[in-house]
Amino acid sequence: MRAVLIVNPNATSTTPAGRDLLAHALESRVELTVAHTDHRGHAVELAREAARTGIEVVIVHGGDGTVNEVVNGILAECGPTGTGPAVGVVPGGSANVFARALGISPDPIEATNQLVDLLGEYRRTRTWRRIGLMDCGERWAVFTAGMGVDGDVVAAVEAQRARGRKVTASRYIQVAIREVLASVRKEPTLTLHLPDREPVEGVYFAFVSNSSPWTYANARPVWTNPGTTFETGLGVFATTSMNVWANLRLVRQMLARKPKLSAKHLVRDDDLRWLKVTSTTPVACQIDGDYLGERESMHFAAVPDALAVIAPPPKIL
Repeated sequence: MRAVLIVNPNATSTTPAGRDLLAHALESRVELTVAHTDHRGHAVELAREAARTGIEVVIVHGGDGTVNEVVNGILAECGPTGTGPAVGVVPGGSANVFARALGISPDPIEATNQLVDLLGEYRRTRTWRRIGLMDCGERWAVFTAGMGVDGDVVAAVEAQRARGRKVTASRYIQVAIREVLASVRKEPTLTLHLPDREPVEGVYFAFVSNSSPWTYANARPVWTNPGTTFETGLGVFATTSMNVWANLRLVRQMLARKPKLSAKHLVRDDDLRWLKVTSTTPVACQIDGDYLGERESMHFAAVPDALAVIAPPPKIL
């Protein structure tokens, strides 16, 4: 079985020793080629080439942004047809939301052992787990997308990264608090369009999920749509108020061990086939933690069984 290991050497928690250990462990299961990214979008190019040449497995060692590029590269070449390579992940970023949502350990050494075991299991079963993805029109998302404050936060964090500042969970939280407080003084511009419902106007921000939890604050999961998984439709989490006290109560619910999300200003739904968000003015957008730019409209669609992954079976809720 031929495999390509795509490594982002600039990811937050990748190290030369860890990369060497990972490559050595994988060579016991597959015929391995190692490729390093050296510019934004490079992982898309490497993944497309892997899919074009019949590689069976693409393993990503990097953060969520690198995973997103790999998935987009594979689907650009093969589409969600089941003919592309399976994707495995050894976390190397700061949050590693996608890998953790799949049931992969955030610890790179433990994740490597998991991956080796799962590759061995494939030799016996000859089947991969398949997951649904989110078609955002111009790009695929693997776990999340957002318009409004969510996009503002990602844009601000990327600006800090460009200035050489290290991205950490605490830095994300600091930036998020600042952007939320700044949004209190703004008028809502978004309208939420859901299947079989009247449009919801006066929305300040909208998070769209393909899995849960939505993200992590260090080790603690942050929940927006606990019932949304890679095997369901999409989840949406949006608000029609930026009242500080009301949203602080909502944040406490999002951080609870057994979240029960409810508020008068909360618009939340699960297992959606599609949804659309429009805005009266261009607003910041993000996909899988990467800043997309400003948009006035985005359409999101659930695509079942779009990608083969090297991961444990889904947990039964």
